[in-house]
Order: sequence, then C-alpha cells, then structure tokens
Amino acid sequence: MNLLGRWNSQSLAKQFLLTGGLVSLGAMILTGIFVTTLIEGAVTRNSAAATALYVDSVVAPILPDMQTNQILDDTVTRALDETLGQGALASRLMSFRLWRSDGTILYSSEKALVGKRFPVSEDLKAAFDGRMVANFGKVEDLESETERASGKPLLEIYNPVLQPWSGKVVAVSEFYEIADEFQHSLDQARLLSWLAVASFTLAFFLVLSFIVVRGSKTIDRQGKALKQRVSELSDLLAQNKALHAHVQRASQRASALNENYLRRIGADLHDGPAQLLAFAALRLDSDTLVNPAVPGETREHEVMAIKESLDEAMREIRSICEGLVLPHIEAADLSEIVQRAVRAHQYHTGTSVELTMAGSAPELGPSAKICIYRFVQEALNNSFRHAGGIRQRVVQSVQGQRIVIEVFDGGPGFDPEIIGRTSIGLAGLRDRVESLGGRFAVESSRSGTRVTMSLNMNGMEHA
Repeated sequence: MNLLGRWNSQSLAKQFLLTGGLVSLGAMILTGIFVTTLIEGAVTRNSAAATALYVDSVVAPILPDMQTNQILDDTVTRALDETLGQGALASRLMSFRLWRSDGTILYSSEKALVGKRFPVSEDLKAAFDGRMVANFGKVEDLESETERASGKPLLEIYNPVLQPWSGKVVAVSEFYEIADEFQHSLDQARLLSWLAVASFTLAFFLVLSFIVVRGSKTIDRQGKALKQRVSELSDLLAQNKALHAHVQRASQRASALNENYLRRIGADLHDGPAQLLAFAALRLDSDTLVNPAVPGETREHEVMAIKESLDEAMREIRSICEGLVLPHIEAADLSEIVQRAVRAHQYHTGTSVELTMAGSAPELGPSAKICIYRFVQEALNNSFRHAGGIRQRVVQSVQGQRIVIEVFDGGPGFDPEIIGRTSIGLAGLRDRVESLGGRFAVESSRSGTRVTMSLNMNGMEHA
C-alpha cells in the first residue's frame, strides 16, 4: 500500500517515463528479435538458394538417372570426387552427401559414410517433399560429427535432386558451405536491424515523452492554480460563515439594544419631563390660583414656578429629541460629518474637543454616514459622562482603503471587558460598526481611553 501511495504521488510525467520506458524497451526487444529472425531466415534462404543452384548446376550433369540407378558406380563417384575436390567448390564446400529416400548415403566426401543408413530427419524428409532446407550454425545430425568438430560457421543445405523430364525428387544432396562471409553479412544485418529498431523506438518514445511531459506540466500548473483557488474559496467561505454568524449575533443584540434604548428614553422622559409636568399639574390643581383669599403676589409667584417647570420640561424634551434626530448629513462628506458631530457635542456640553483630520474619502452611503456620526457622538458622550470631558480629542484619517476614526479622553479609564458587556452605548457602537463589516476596538488605562472604528471602503455602499 505504501508503494502504491508513493507511485500515485509521482507526477504523470514520471509515471509515463518509467512505465513507457519499460514498455518501449520490451517492445523494442520483441520487435528486434522478430525482425532479426525474419532477416536471418530470408538471408539464409537466399544465400542457400544461390549456393544450391550453383552446386546443382555443377553436380547434376554428372549424376546418372537416379530413378533407375539406386547406387552410384565408380565412374560417377570418381567424377564427383574430382568435381568437388577442385575449383570453386573445393574451397566453398566442407562436405557433400547424396541421400536416397530410405536414409542411405549414396555418396559422401567422407568415404566412411558411403552406404550407411541413418534415420530420416525432418529436414531430409522436407527435401524429399520438394522443398529446399537451409540451416545456419545448426549441426545436429548424427552423421555430421566431422562438421561439428570443425568449429567453423557452416551453412547446411538440403537440396532436392529432380528428374529432368518428370520433376520428381529422386535424391537429395546435402552439403555444408563454409560461411565466414555469410556470418559477417548476417552479423551486419542483425546489427543494422537492431540499430534501426532501437532508433525508431527511441524516437517514438522521445516524441511521446515530450508531449506527455508538456501536458503533465500544464496539468500540474492547472492543478496548483485550482488548489490555490479552492483554498481561497474555502477561506472566503469560512469568512462568509463567520460574518454570517457575526451578523446574526449583531442582529440579536440589536433587538435587545433597541429595547434598552427604549427603556432609557422612557426613563429619561419619566425622570425628567414627566416629573416636571407632574409638578406643574400639582401646582395647577392646588387652590392657590383659584382662591381669592390668596394674595395676588403669591398667585403670581405660583404661576412663575409652573411656567419654569414647563419650560424646563420642554428643554429636556428638545434635548432628548436632538439626541434621537440626526442633522442633515445626506449631502455632507466625511470631514463635514465629523465636524458636525464634534460641534454638536461642544454646544450641548460646553466642553472643548481637539479635532484632527487627514485624508479624503469617496462619497459614502447613508448607512456609513450615520455610523460615523453616531460613533463620534456616542464616544464623546461617554467621554463626557465617565471622564468629565478631560482632554477630549478626535482623529480622523484614511489609511489605504480604510477610514479610521479615533476618540480619546484623559479620564481615569475602565475595564473594557466589564463595561463593554453592560454599556448600551459601547455595545450599540460595536454592533453598528461591525454590521457594516468594520472593526471596533476599545483601549483603556489609567491615563485615558481610546475608542477606534475603521471601515473598509472596498465593497461599501456608495452614495
């Protein structure tokens, strides 16, 4: 299993080079053996046919009518001895035999074999059937001990002797040709055939390897790009899941915060304007204003107290309304929104705020403008309530594609983990900023507090 895993881990190019190389090597060996066998057989037959034709042209006129003569007389034997012992045949042939169909040797250049009878071999039988048989380097017959002992390359040829007028095979001549030149030519043919097969196989394998390697590299590049894309999509999917969960949590918290806002508004109305109106109503219900016995100066003082109470209730109602209703910021840019929030805070609290602005941002959508205004407004209000408005400072900047706004104060600080869970203002700011895909952070120490928000302008709603 480990070997299979290592094999599968290799690239397609390496797998092809190894497998294709082994297959090509096997195919080259089989093809080489097949081709050389065919070439060797063809060359052997052609050479043997030429030699047989030559020998037959020299020997055939000497032989008597083998149909009627089953043995050779001394005259024919001497003629064969003289013909085979001199001239071209003497140097070309190592031995010569003339066979009868029953396996008897009628003539042999080795006199000890004349008249002996041997089992009919397959090659001899094929020759009596009218086929010429040639073997190279194969001396296995019982009667060929001298040829085997010579150690020379020999071409063994069985050639049928035909009756001229009937074409019937009446005898078979067997002779061994000394094949030094034939062996050299055959070795050259073998070498050239192996070189040709190896060259074509190698060229074919190299062309296929080039195609496969190029395709494998393309597949590897596409695979890496696909893996990278899948990884990016997986990261994006994880981010979307986290953002979806975060939005769900923010939505749930927003519902709870809305209830808390309503309760706080109700508490502000109850503790402020409602108490003042109740006081005015009680004064109106008293007998002081309608009792003629009460001096006019007292009644006038009572009316002034009621009027002051009603005026105070109206001021508190307007103050609450001003906190709930945004100024006209639809057409304002980033710097104007921050400036309006800072000026409104300074007007209502009478404190001073240091303002620093750097960088310009594109036109923002309504949701981003409201978020920025509410952030500055609420952060300054918290600074005023909890830090007394000491060293209030607002810094607005644009860092790359992000809008960053920071609100500082010089108060005693607090624990953000404890206050953040209970503070409606901070929790509302966090949800408002993060609902737009932004970041919200609170850092506090004994030397002061910093509240930071940042919004990514990429993908934000534009005006």
